[in-house]
Amino acid sequence: MRASSSASTTQATLRPSSAWTAWGQWLALITMTVDHVTRYLLPDSWDVGWASSSIGRIAFPLFAGMVAWHGLFNTRSPFGYAKRILIIGLIAQLPYMTMPRDGFQLNITFTLALGLIWGTWLRDLARREDQEAPLQRPLLLGASLLAWWLFGSWFEYGHYGLLLIPCYMFALQALTQSTDSFQEHLLMVAASVPVLLVAGLMNSSDMAKSFTVATTLLILLLAAGAASRVPQISPGASMPRKVWLAWYPAHFAVIALLLHGPW
Repeated sequence: MRASSSASTTQATLRPSSAWTAWGQWLALITMTVDHVTRYLLPDSWDVGWASSSIGRIAFPLFAGMVAWHGLFNTRSPFGYAKRILIIGLIAQLPYMTMPRDGFQLNITFTLALGLIWGTWLRDLARREDQEAPLQRPLLLGASLLAWWLFGSWFEYGHYGLLLIPCYMFALQALTQSTDSFQEHLLMVAASVPVLLVAGLMNSSDMAKSFTVATTLLILLLAAGAASRVPQISPGASMPRKVWLAWYPAHFAVIALLLHGPW
């Protein structure tokens, strides 16, 4: 986003350090796996539902935060990035559909990909100058909201899940502005409210809400400057790319085999 020469000295978009995402990958996969194992494999008599409502609630806001972060700061093609996420989702959908649930639902990678597409599109729409067609922008926005309302229930985490990445992108963009203005700092804080509100509304129990909101708040603090304090992960501890790409569909395939295998 371009700014005037006078404004550029007080407000400029910074590209924050992404070192934290290498740590976040491990945490996201571990907490997601804990959630799914306790939800689908362990018997109710073990009474470990608390793990899904606490540790398990870290995964989705963490995945969403990393997708929004990379979409804003680390890729030249957010739509291409979303396409790669969709490919993972298509591979994972078949074993995902064998999990016990009520009705048809698209897995979480569809929520992440569509959230990134929507958030990027909304950002581009806001930057457009439609002087010759002033009604075009509100009409397009209204159409996207109507589609969100009609089809949001098809996706895991539903309407609130689809809102999370666009709200993240709005907040992260604001928090990574360099400014000395007190008013601009207040606007940064205000930009964080929607994503925290959405994170709190996604779950029903107080425990789940607290873990989801705390994870979201941590990512906002990273955008506000804490990311620069996160050390780089050592090369030997970084997650192999093949593991990162394959884990989601592979772990569902294993769970499906254990649930429905001939034993």
